[in-house]
Formats: sequence, structure tokens, C-alpha cells
Amino acid sequence: MPANADTGNSTYSAPRRLRRFNALGSARLKCLALILLCLGAPIDAKAEEVISLALPIKCRPSLTCFFQNYVDHDASDKVRDYRCGARSYNGHDGTDIRIRNQEIQRQGVEVLAAAPGRVIGGRNDMEDVSIRTAGKAAIAGKECGNGVLIEHEGGWRTQYCHMAKGSVRVKPGDQLTTGQPIGVVGLSGDTEFFHLHFTVRRGGKIVDPFAYGAPENSCGGGRSLWAASLGEQMQYRPRKIIDYGFAGIAPTMELIESGEIGKHPVTPGSDALVAYVRAIGLQAGDQQFLTVQSPGGASLSAANLPALDRDKAQFLVIAGKKRTEAAWPAGRYTATYRVIRDGAEVVRKRFDIEARSR
Repeated sequence: MPANADTGNSTYSAPRRLRRFNALGSARLKCLALILLCLGAPIDAKAEEVISLALPIKCRPSLTCFFQNYVDHDASDKVRDYRCGARSYNGHDGTDIRIRNQEIQRQGVEVLAAAPGRVIGGRNDMEDVSIRTAGKAAIAGKECGNGVLIEHEGGWRTQYCHMAKGSVRVKPGDQLTTGQPIGVVGLSGDTEFFHLHFTVRRGGKIVDPFAYGAPENSCGGGRSLWAASLGEQMQYRPRKIIDYGFAGIAPTMELIESGEIGKHPVTPGSDALVAYVRAIGLQAGDQQFLTVQSPGGASLSAANLPALDRDKAQFLVIAGKKRTEAAWPAGRYTATYRVIRDGAEVVRKRFDIEARSR
């Protein structure tokens, strides 16, 4: 009870030794508070509660899905991801996790709740149409497309965008558990390719789940919000090959994006034999080389591209030859793809195909 506290009709005054003890204790508490402040230790544990996120899509990063874009950390019209790379675009407020093509999308790639929480918003009726076809005006105010907004403890929210029409399985008020399916990856809203756009907010502010609390203009600072069990799956990769192979016709980006390229394998009577590689995250100055060798080791074709004049979100390289004989000679054809930067090899991929006689 403090000195001179109102206790009815009497006045309380602490003994001198007790007053000295209280004063000493108060001083010690002030010192402790100063130490905690200097060390940056949280006084309000609830206010500093940090969310742990599971992967919000049912796939295997770098194998069956890929990180296409990260949060943009540059406040100007320039772009900078959390590692000071260019794997983003101006004003991008989330993480884009893409799948390879439409054929895989048709099989159904589930979107999952990244943490326990309550659904507070959603949409489920927009068509799956590329923004290149629909146009910006058609999706104004609905750029997320078919999506879900989840509220979590501690002031956290997660948003899931571009899901397939009619695939959303939850509604406002539903309580969700980590990993619970909430929909399927689609092509709704402001997007040109099949992917999940995943945004994290706290107190209404955008948070990069790869770099929470990163100091301004830092490279690789902050802490990851991803569950420790995800491990190296979440590793940053400046460049990544997402498609490669051989085809019996000249591949196009449309054939690869739709998955239709798989319907044109190399056969003895194919009009052409072409190797292809699609890569993401290539940077200005990167030089690409794709060579194809015949079964005997002789050079069949080569593509030696000049250094890129700017960063590329994705890029398709092909090298091959039209058939001039009655059939392609049987044997193993080998392709080698390389990316050279400042004289050093930063990417290499070797793959082959066995051509059989009729």
C-alpha cells in the first residue's frame, strides 16, 4: 500500500527502513527497465508475438513450385527484394509461388492456411482469365481475384489470391487449422500465370515473411517467419530453371505455359529435334548458352545469346535442328545449358533424350 493511501479515516506512513527499501527497489526497477530498453528486450510479450508460417501451397519449392516474386523493399519506383536482388516488381506486396503450367493446375494444386485463424473475407466467383485477355478495367478493385483473408492472433493477417473460380472452400467466420485446404491455385484477378500470391500483414502493414523486422536498405536482414521445418526449401535462389527438355517441334512460351509441349515428343520421324530451357530470375548482363550434341558427340545445334540488357522475370532459350534425313539417328542426344556472368558460370544444366529407331 503506498504512503498516504486512503484507507477510510486513517493515514498510513511506512517505517523509515521500509521507505528506504522501497526507494532502493524502485531504483533497481528503473535500472532494469533501462537495461531492457537498451537491449531491445520486449516488455510486452503479447505485443511482440511472432507468427510461424507453414507453406501456403501444397507443393515442393524448387521442384514442383517456384518463388517467382518477393516483396518489394524499395519505396521508390525501383525494385529490391529482401536480398537486394530484383526478384520482385514495383510495389509488390507479397510472395508469388508459381506452378509450372496449366496442365498441372487442372489437376488441382491446393492452397493451404499458413497458420491457425479465422476467415474474415473472401471471393469465389471471378473467371480464370489472364489479365492480358481480361484487361485491367475488368478487375479494378478486385486485383486479388478469388481469395481468402485470414485473421490470426497477435494482430497478424494473411491473404491468399488468384485462386480458381468456385474452388474456395471456406467462408467468413470459419475457424481454420494450419495446413487446412482453403482453395486451389487458379488464374483469377491481376495475373498472367498460374500462381498463389501470398501477403502477410501486421497492424495493417505489409510484412515480408522472409525478412521480418529487417532494417531499411539491408540485404538479408530481419528474421524468417517460415516454420523451421521448411528448412532449405525456402532458400533464396537468384536464378532458377523451371522447365527443360526436348520436343519434336519448336517450343513457344505458350506451349510450355499450357503444358501442351508434352504432346510433341521427339520421335524418329519428328520434323525437328529441339532442346529448350525456361529460366526465371535472370539478371541484366547474364549470357546464356544452350548446346545440343548428337549421339556421336558432334555438335547438332547451339544458341549463344548476347548479354541480357535488363532483368527478366522469365526467359525461354531453344536450340535445335530440322530433320534432313529419313529419320533421326538412334542414340542419346545431350543438351547443356549455361549462364555466364562476369566470366563466371552461375548456372549449369545437362539433360538428354534417347532417340530410338523405328
